[in-house]
Amino acid sequence: MMRANYLLRGVLLLVGAAVVVLGLNVGLGGIRTLGWQGGMVAFLTVTDPAVFGVRDNHIRFIGGVWLGAGLLVMAGSVWLKQLRVALAAIAGMVFAGGLSRFSAFDPALLTNWAIAPSVAFELLGFPLIGLWVIWAERK
Repeated sequence: MMRANYLLRGVLLLVGAAVVVLGLNVGLGGIRTLGWQGGMVAFLTVTDPAVFGVRDNHIRFIGGVWLGAGLLVMAGSVWLKQLRVALAAIAGMVFAGGLSRFSAFDPALLTNWAIAPSVAFELLGFPLIGLWVIWAERK
């Protein structure tokens, strides 16, 4: 049992660190990001700078929330018992976020290799981690 907890703690540390990097990428880079997920590619043209500024700022906020979630997951690798409920909640929130991707109504996009691994981890990986956290701390 103790070895399984160490494995879980390692997974939480790695997953949390990845989420922190993604949060910083969006939180500091906004809609355009810092390019840490495949380089800086010109993929949009701003036609209304005022509207873009507002929406970009909202996206930076969401990146900051993601950063905070990653830091909490990393903290869970140290304080697993104390953060069990919070970690399960984050897993549920990421699952809900993964489900929200379907609101784009574009199955081809969701199965594109640029997105499919994220969708799979959001819909399968995070719920499994959430269940693992709950199971590990019940014993």
